[in-house]
Formats: sequence, structure tokens, C-alpha cells
Amino acid sequence: MINNEERLEILKRLLTLGVEIPCFDGIIIDKTVTVGADTVILPNTILIGETKIGKGCVIGPNSYICDSEVGDNTKLNNTQSYSSQIGSGVTAGPFVHIRPNCKIADNVHIGNFVEVKNSTVDEGSKLPHLLYVGDSDVGKDVNFGCGCVTVNYDGRNKSRTTVKDGAFIGCNTNLVAPVTVGENAFTAAGSTITQDVPDNALAVARNRQTIKENWVNIKKPYKRQHEK
Repeated sequence: MINNEERLEILKRLLTLGVEIPCFDGIIIDKTVTVGADTVILPNTILIGETKIGKGCVIGPNSYICDSEVGDNTKLNNTQSYSSQIGSGVTAGPFVHIRPNCKIADNVHIGNFVEVKNSTVDEGSKLPHLLYVGDSDVGKDVNFGCGCVTVNYDGRNKSRTTVKDGAFIGCNTNLVAPVTVGENAFTAAGSTITQDVPDNALAVARNRQTIKENWVNIKKPYKRQHEK
């Protein structure tokens, strides 16, 4: 780890190369890291290893990038990335974890509380929030709803999920690998998908809602506050 004197020298050198660093607080950048002109590095950002940051990016605050390549005009807010490739025009964060062996293509949006592991995500796809995408191949212009999971591990083997171009994955969908969702296909919210979904199809995998009238008054499962 570099000492504070070396840290300050690296940051000052980057300023001369056209990198914008409004505040030096908490910023650590290895000698091995390259940063393009017009990129802004915000406080509490750590760039280490063989990391390459493109031009016109905004990195941070609170980002940790290790051995990763980032394209131009990408914004990584409170994002951690390890041994992965992130394209140009990507927005990620806050609270994003990109684990090793990921390839995030251009113009992908990754929202808050998302983890991506050993996966490819093609151009224009959206992983907005509260997702786990592991061991998956996601096509172009795919949209994931909130709370989706690619179920990649059965306790013994890890399998891959494929989501083809233009697919729409409804909120709280579980994609149980190995499974493929076809082009422009939809999954209904709350579904657990265990079989391949054909192109242009809608997959619904959930029980019908059952209403039991007056159940609360009959069963008295708890004592209401006003009855205490």
C-alpha cells in the first residue's frame, strides 16, 4: 500500500493530466492505475491493481475498483468492481457489487443494491434494484423488475441462466438455472421459472390467489391492539 506522500503525488499528477479531483479525502489510487481526462474522482474512492478508467467518467463517492476496465462517460456511485469489464455510458449504484468475471456492455443501467457475478450483461439492459444476477448471460435491452434472482446454485452444482434480447423479467421472479428466457418474452411478477420460456411468450408460474372470507374473525390469529 502506498504511503500518504506517494498518494498525494499520484493525485497531483492526475490533476495535470486533466483528471478532476475536487477533494483528496479518502482517495487512494495505485501507480498502476490509469485515468482518462475529464474524469471526476470523488471522495473515499479506491482504485487499485491493473484498473483502467476511461474519459469523462464520474467515479465515487465511496467506490472501490480493483483490476477492472471502465469505458468512457460511465458513472459508478458507491460501486465495487473486481476483475471485470464495464463499458461506456454505464450507470451503476449506489450499493452495487460487481464480482469477478463480469462483462457489462455499453449503456447498461445497474441500480441500487444489485450484485452481479460471473455474468455478461449486453447493451442497454437495465438491472434497476434489489437483484442478484449470477452465472448469467443477459442479452440486449433486457429489463429486470425489482427483487429478481437468478437461482444458480442447487447445493452441489452451479448452472447458467440465459435471458435473450428484449426480455422483460417481472418483479420477484426466480429464474432457476439452467433455464433460458427467449427473445421479447415476459415473466409474470412473483413467478418461479424452472422451464425454458419461448420467444414472445408470457410465463406465469404462481398459484392462484385464494380468499378465505372472514378468516380473521374465525381464527383469531392475534389479538388486535384495541382488544388488549
